[in-house]
Order: sequence, then structure tokens, then C-alpha cells
Amino acid sequence: MNSRENKDILIGKIRYSNVWPVFHYFDVTRLPQASQLVTEVPSKLNRRMIGGTLDISPVSSFAYGYGSDRFLLLPDLSVSSNGPVNSILLFTRKPPEQIANGRIALTNTSATSVNLLKIIMEKAYDGKPQYWDSEPDLDAMMAESDGALLIGDHAIQASWRDHGYIVTDLGEVWKSWTGYGMTFAVWAVQREFAGANGDYLAEVTEAFVDSKRKSLTDVSPLVAKACAEIGGTVDYWRHYFTQNIRYDFNESHRHGLSLYFDYAYEMGLLDHQVELEIWSHNSLTRVKE
Repeated sequence: MNSRENKDILIGKIRYSNVWPVFHYFDVTRLPQASQLVTEVPSKLNRRMIGGTLDISPVSSFAYGYGSDRFLLLPDLSVSSNGPVNSILLFTRKPPEQIANGRIALTNTSATSVNLLKIIMEKAYDGKPQYWDSEPDLDAMMAESDGALLIGDHAIQASWRDHGYIVTDLGEVWKSWTGYGMTFAVWAVQREFAGANGDYLAEVTEAFVDSKRKSLTDVSPLVAKACAEIGGTVDYWRHYFTQNIRYDFNESHRHGLSLYFDYAYEMGLLDHQVELEIWSHNSLTRVKE
């Protein structure tokens, strides 16, 4: 990967409300080199980062683990929770521990949440369900399943419906089971790009962190946007942006993410152990939890 002379630097953006604070005040036209945003669902951004056709992007945590030999993490940025996350939800007719060997429909939009579910079902509930992939349509998923996993705005909208299902928040389960916060997405940069574009990357990181800070100082614009585009109430979205989602990448989240990767490796979901490596302008910070 290089700076691709005569071509814009490409920066990924997740097509979900959970990243809005990091992007709301982020203006690519003010960056020191020509740059453009590529907006997609997490699975597509993950594939493009792994394939080397994006320079910088939020990626599912699992995708970082999969490609950790070619990525570095940007500091102070994540989509995490320290308990309920409200947008990574398992819908079931019975308590989830009672379908630990049942049939579960998986959203086809995020590897992190899918593998978090597999870790919880196998390690926390001592089960081995049968899984199948589906478009994120709750009714179609549950027509053939004991449970259905939805993430992002699909999960949020489904949680508002009067469908009668038990709704289990995977962020809450992870916190109560491990004691740690859970990190669902991180901001990654191609290693080679980072090595050749340190000054630019410092400005990008600062712009992301500044957008996050401004957004969380007053979430009213994000709340209004969410109500208009997705639905729901002012109170719901204010709580979501300020209480459910965490956008930093603190010690608890790093410990939790390292544990997640350890379980993923132990279960054969990843073929290598993952070390968190965080980019900084002057040095590379290796985080060994």
C-alpha cells in the first residue's frame, strides 16, 4: 500500500449511526492532501481494508484481528460499550442459554458481532448452535430459527417493535461475563501508508478526535438527525450516544478486546494470536494485555 500518487487518499466511513459522532464534524476537504470518504456497511469496508483498497477506515474489531499484520490502530477511537450497547442484539423466543444448541440466524453485515455471539454461546453458555447467514430481516430470520442476531440500525429499529421476542444485548452479556467493556469497531490504517504519511495521519487522527469531542459536547444535532432518518425518540438517541456507545479506547476496552481475540484464537475463529498495535506520530505503541 502506498500513497497512490495522483489519486485521492481513501477513508472509510461505516454506514451506521454508531459512528456519527466521529464523522459529524470531520471534513475531508480540510485535510492536507486530497481525500475522499467511502461510505459502506462494515463488511464491505473490512474487505476493502484487507484487500488494500482503502488507506484508513473504521473496521470491525474482528477484521483488525484478521489483518493485524498489515494494520495499525489509531489512538483514542473506537465503537465500544461498557455494558449495554443497544445495537448488537440477539432476538430469541426462549432465554439465550436455552437455545445454546439451537439454530441461529446471523446478520451478514459484521464479523465482530457474529464471532462475539459464537464466543458467548460456546464459552459462556457451553453450547454449539447451528448458524446460518441471512439478510437483516427479523421476521424472515426467526421464521427458520430459534434466534436472530441483528446489529446497528437494523437492531435498533427491530428493538422498538412489539414482536414478543426476548432481546439480549451482547454488550451487556460480555460485560457481566468478563467484567470488561467490549470494542466492536476500531479505526485502522494500513501499516505501509502510516509509515509514509505520518504528518497527514496525525492530522486525520486529530480531526477524528476533535469531531468526537465536539459531537459529544452537544449531541443535539446527532439526535435530531437520528430521529429524522431512523425514527425513535429524542430520549432514546440522547441516551444511545451518551450512555450506550463509548468512542474512546481505554484500558478496559483494550483488555476486553485482547480477551476477545484470545477466545477467537482458542476457538479457531482466528488462525493467529493478535497483538494490539497503536500508531502514534513518533513511535509505535505495542499494547500487551
